[in-house]
Amino acid sequence: MSDFRFGINLGFATKRWPEPEAWTALVKETLGLDLVQFTFDLLDPWWPEADRRLLAHKTRRAAEATGVTIHSAFVGLASYTYNGLLHPEPAGHRAGLEWWRRAVDLAAELGAGAVGGPLGGMSVHSAPKGRERLYQRLLEDVRSITEWAAAAGLQELLIEPTPLTREIPHQIADSQQLLADLDGTTATPVRYVLDVGHALYQPLYGADATLTPWLDALGEQIGVFHLQNTDFQSDSHWGWPDARGRFDVAAFTATLRRAGLTTTPVFLEVFYPFEMTDAALLDNIMQSVAHCRQLLR
Repeated sequence: MSDFRFGINLGFATKRWPEPEAWTALVKETLGLDLVQFTFDLLDPWWPEADRRLLAHKTRRAAEATGVTIHSAFVGLASYTYNGLLHPEPAGHRAGLEWWRRAVDLAAELGAGAVGGPLGGMSVHSAPKGRERLYQRLLEDVRSITEWAAAAGLQELLIEPTPLTREIPHQIADSQQLLADLDGTTATPVRYVLDVGHALYQPLYGADATLTPWLDALGEQIGVFHLQNTDFQSDSHWGWPDARGRFDVAAFTATLRRAGLTTTPVFLEVFYPFEMTDAALLDNIMQSVAHCRQLLR
């Protein structure tokens, strides 16, 4: 049995098991897990408030009834496709900020302790000439989100660095700078989600990329790990087994132990093609959970 806090991001359930009773039973009874990261692909903050609250209430009751803890609520594939807080147009930016306000409310309604995700992406034309202006605006946005989060009873904001140069943050240096510029000015702590497929993306970080520089630089400021199988050439999010993937979970475990980060939650985050059969997906997710749990020791 794993002695790490191991759970699963619910992205695999998108469009297949949206009913709270369905995914909670699958997580608890089929996968044998009791910790999840909710995805906004299952329940979008933009939905009409009354319907959103109804579904959030049903979700919270189902999780509590089955003993599943919703650790955090997180940006999904749908919302990640937008420019978000780094939208170059004022109207687009206002919409992105409003989305986050609603995301905070939804996370609280779900009973989660945190909300998070990537913050947004600059356009080809706004980066790099507009980067500094957008960065200063982003700092104010993050401060506002933490104020909303604190008022809603959330404990922290989780930000996910991505390996895209038009996104903030996208590397170790600007991840450190963001925390330094926010230091002492946020209403809740701001911590990072370190996705192994992002941190080890070789086309950006080089063929010798390892997790160690990220862990040395950010340390306890890492609030969550995302675990995926990858070839280091793409943001793969494959499971196990997969002949294309080369990620070594045992080596990952040893790296976390050396860094003293064994209490940081680790969430399996695997995505599947929508045309994949339900049976094949379920078989792979079960094998992936078993593979990771066995090696997270």
